[in-house]
Amino acid sequence: MALRWYVVHAYSGFEKKVAQSIKEQAQNKGLADQITDVLVPTEDVVEVRRGTKVHTERKFLPGYVLVKMDLNDRTWHLVQNTPKVTSFLGGHGKPVPISDKEAEQILKQVKEGIDRLPSASKF
Repeated sequence: MALRWYVVHAYSGFEKKVAQSIKEQAQNKGLADQITDVLVPTEDVVEVRRGTKVHTERKFLPGYVLVKMDLNDRTWHLVQNTPKVTSFLGGHGKPVPISDKEAEQILKQVKEGIDRLPSASKF
């Protein structure tokens, strides 16, 4: 079983709903060992709106969800038939996983965004 990261294209604004749906379906259909992680790459940022500092979440890849899975017919159909999913990123019908280096870079960027967030008590 080769767990690799795949990029799934979803309707913009529905990334979290798609990620939650994939996790739930994998659990319900007994595929949790084949779909191990579903991630919407985001970072918390502080914006100033109308003179007030507001914590918001910014997506690194709007419209995309990362899924770590063992690609087979069952997992492919589960993800592809999830509402609000348009397709996998990849060549002509067969999804292509992103490289381990690319996945590490995205995960590092997400972690740095979490580490960089100042505590709310400073405001």
